[in-house]
Amino acid sequence: MRRRMRKVALGAAASATVLTTVLAGCGSSGSSSATTNVTLKLYNDKGAWSPFFTQLGAVSKKDIGIGLTPVGYTDEPTYQAFIQASFHTNKKPDLFTWSTGGQLAEIARLHQVANTSAIWQQGIADGDLPKGLEQYYTVDGQQYCVPLNVAYWGMFYNKHVFAKYGLTPPTTWAQLMHIAQVLKSHGVTPFYETDVLFSFVWFEQLLVGTAPDVYQELSTGKASYTSPAVVNVMKMWQGMINAGYMSDPADKTDPSVQLKDGQVAMVPDGSWFNTSMTQQNLKPGVDYGFFVIPNVNPALPKTSVILESGPLCSLVHAPDPAASMKYLRWWITPAAQQPWSQSRGDASANPKVAVHGDTDLSTVMKNAGEGKYNLLLRYFEAAPPPVLAAALDAFGAFMVHPNTYMTQLQTIQAAAQSYWSSHQAGS
Repeated sequence: MRRRMRKVALGAAASATVLTTVLAGCGSSGSSSATTNVTLKLYNDKGAWSPFFTQLGAVSKKDIGIGLTPVGYTDEPTYQAFIQASFHTNKKPDLFTWSTGGQLAEIARLHQVANTSAIWQQGIADGDLPKGLEQYYTVDGQQYCVPLNVAYWGMFYNKHVFAKYGLTPPTTWAQLMHIAQVLKSHGVTPFYETDVLFSFVWFEQLLVGTAPDVYQELSTGKASYTSPAVVNVMKMWQGMINAGYMSDPADKTDPSVQLKDGQVAMVPDGSWFNTSMTQQNLKPGVDYGFFVIPNVNPALPKTSVILESGPLCSLVHAPDPAASMKYLRWWITPAAQQPWSQSRGDASANPKVAVHGDTDLSTVMKNAGEGKYNLLLRYFEAAPPPVLAAALDAFGAFMVHPNTYMTQLQTIQAAAQSYWSSHQAGS
């Protein structure tokens, strides 16, 4: 997933000028009644993945007679504006990427996204899709889109830095804080954080590690952002910032570069960050490692692990609906998922597909499959879009002025109250 995106613009708000500019430059692959000798355009907000999409296009062309050309965006607001505008114009993508959770529900209820319930039913029966993932693609009892990727969130760390100071991956929160203390004493910044787009990461991690039930209730309007459990998390985060454990959130240097150069020792991220690391010519298990972040509260029955799964979607009125649906059916099979996983060095949604060359990630996948973790949906997808928009800004402001945590929580809660006043809490 692309890291250098500006804060996301959610909802339909976009200027007419932006839409006109975007639409003028965006076409489709052209209508065709055939489902072979077709090249589909995949519009996406993951520009860094263009080489991998291109590789899969060559595989699919040979396998099912349908090629794939990526159209990657580098600006999230512009990308979302185009997709939302395509619902009402003749300029439509063949395939496109999106987000699960509230953002998927929002567009599915507009009756523009193609229903994939039949693909899910067959995929689960064939063992190509895990039953546990289905809930994240279900809106009002029907499934939409298929998994583009599955990622488990944890901590990437520089093995050379750890070895230099005699450190090993922690199994408790107290051990992690001790590691941070040791690194700080040697002039090494322990953790990476950023105030753009991924400003939610530490809030999310601290809350699932202390009160996972409250975390889930926030996404359904059953809990308040000013509740004691949430306030406690912000105080913890403030303490880590004040202790000098966090990187400069305004530093726009790619986190993979910061980790490689030892500017930071650890980066909390999804397993897809493997791709960024390998692009830096770093080897898993040699130059860097990956561990599950321990719970803050050791009394919790299971370690909380954030799960992320991004959808690959088609429209009801896609330029070539038959070809698009054929591609989605093929996408979930090992024929597609093995090269897709191998090219990025990341996990696959298909349980039959193994991760090559990364024992740390393979162990996490195995443990997750055996039910050893409490898997929780990433905040970016779990929060309703208007609440997410307010939270991203508020968390970013908090990083600059940590003593304003109550003001920021009140701002997010106001957005939550406004949203849930017109949506039934818990639905």
